[in-house]
Amino acid sequence: MQLEIRPDPAEVGRARRWARSRRARAGVKAAQPLGDTPLRLVSELVTNAVVHTGRPAVLRLCLPAAGDCPSATVRVEVADGSSRAPVPRCAGDDATGGRGLALVDCLADRWGWSHEGAGKNIWCELDRCSQPRESAATAYGGGRSAYEDLAFEAV
Repeated sequence: MQLEIRPDPAEVGRARRWARSRRARAGVKAAQPLGDTPLRLVSELVTNAVVHTGRPAVLRLCLPAAGDCPSATVRVEVADGSSRAPVPRCAGDDATGGRGLALVDCLADRWGWSHEGAGKNIWCELDRCSQPRESAATAYGGGRSAYEDLAFEAV
């Protein structure tokens, strides 16, 4: 499943609604182990694409149906037209942004990026029955992550 994203911040909400409707069609309830984590991951990756590239993007979502193997993996991908790699960015305690990929790192079981055509594809995976490795509060300054004072910006 995929959704084309315009370079407009309003697209983040549209992408979240689209992902929520796909989750419902797959029969996955918000109260199940995955909960709203895939929606948070969609929000962060789409926000990065919209805010930092100013170009159209494509959101892809692979969400196994509720009856699938309990170990099935959810995959969220956002492909954009910028070939610039995600780069570390310092985000102070009072910063209002700059923690998106640090949050993805806390919530997802795996994430990464690769070149795709003239741009890139940033992806993350969430194992169906896993819980986030760390508290999301770490990404928002509530504790230390493996990245110390670094957050990540997708450009």
